[in-house]
Amino acid sequence: MHGDDPYDLGHTVAGWTGTVIASAGCALCGLAVITASGLLVAAGMAAILLAALVTWALHLAGWGKASGPRPPGEWGLRVRDGAAAHGHRDCLGCRLAGRRRSARTTAEDADVMPAPGAPARG
Repeated sequence: MHGDDPYDLGHTVAGWTGTVIASAGCALCGLAVITASGLLVAAGMAAILLAALVTWALHLAGWGKASGPRPPGEWGLRVRDGAAAHGHRDCLGCRLAGRRRSARTTAEDADVMPAPGAPARG
């Protein structure tokens, strides 16, 4: 990882929190294999499910990010995503939460130039 990398690698509170919880769940499942414990398998699988739910909840609360690049000013770990309340375009997590955003209303489409002779949006 380079400090002068021009791309946002998606480091978010939601991503890191989910990764830590899922890693603990995988470690529990691995320990379950070594000890032949069904209880540890169940605990590990529950932790992995918890990781998915916590990551989703944090994403919806604005601590995650949408797919694709973000402006450099939003790369910091402590920067919340203001667009999360309305849903992200093409985001499965937002769609599952009932936050559907039309492709015509996204900020990504605002910088697309209309075809010559096309009526202006407004």
